[in-house]
Amino acid sequence: MKEVRRLKSITEFHRVRGLQPPEHPLISVVNYADVKLYPENNNINWVLDFYSISLKRDLAVKFRYGQQQYDFDEGVMFFIAPGQVFNIEVPREQPQKSGWMLLIHPDFFWNTSLAKGIKQYEFFGYATNEALFLSDREETTLNNIIEHIRQEYYTNIDKFSQQIIISHVEALLNYADRFYHRQFITRKISNHQILEKLEQLLDACFKSENLVTNGIPGVQFVSEKLNISPNYLTGLLKTLTGQSTQQHIHNKLIDVAKERLSTTNLSVNEIAYELGFEHPQSFRKFFKSKTEMSPLAFRASFS
Repeated sequence: MKEVRRLKSITEFHRVRGLQPPEHPLISVVNYADVKLYPENNNINWVLDFYSISLKRDLAVKFRYGQQQYDFDEGVMFFIAPGQVFNIEVPREQPQKSGWMLLIHPDFFWNTSLAKGIKQYEFFGYATNEALFLSDREETTLNNIIEHIRQEYYTNIDKFSQQIIISHVEALLNYADRFYHRQFITRKISNHQILEKLEQLLDACFKSENLVTNGIPGVQFVSEKLNISPNYLTGLLKTLTGQSTQQHIHNKLIDVAKERLSTTNLSVNEIAYELGFEHPQSFRKFFKSKTEMSPLAFRASFS
């Protein structure tokens, strides 16, 4: 089992990665070419107590984050929130690498718009399973914002500095949000394959007798089966279908319930039990909330 090492401060990160101490204890802009990576740390899983936003290129390492492994032949962007786990496997020779890292402690956001707002950016959740792949133009846009942050970071910090940097960070996150949405749209073949696999998975679940013992499949269950994070799956489905994963599961459940009500002689109680409801009244309430009809009224409409 790999050792877990937690870096509690940006200053500690700088020390571990062979960098000069940061100009500010709560924020740092790092040239990734200067970061030291050591093969002897390959068996360490790292956890940060601060945010890391990074763009990395040409990095001959294996970077494992969530369930995925990434290469860096093109601009790849990662968003790591405090408490998330990642691992870096480094070759014996120090690899060539380029890019940047923006490290921000949550305390830097205190009493600013991002104190709560940063949690609204879903890619800090689904980034564990889906990095952001950038076009050259997109990369240039983000590099320009980082350069503005870097200039402010290395000037004499005054009472305006924090808000100016926060404004640039918000712009960075908003552009990333736009680019993630573009990524969902442009990866149509891959995304529709995921949607097809979801349909197949739900079909198998609702045909199985396991519903009686395991209950209705939840968002976490289907996400794990598809090997993608819950937030990423919901973001993808909202883009493709306008519905969340939970809504998608519920709609599938209603379709199956309608089919059994209209094509079988099973009682409402039997159908409720087969579909994973412990109590028939819960099924009746659920069905009516989705269709504005009771199960019996729906069945009667086919008589």
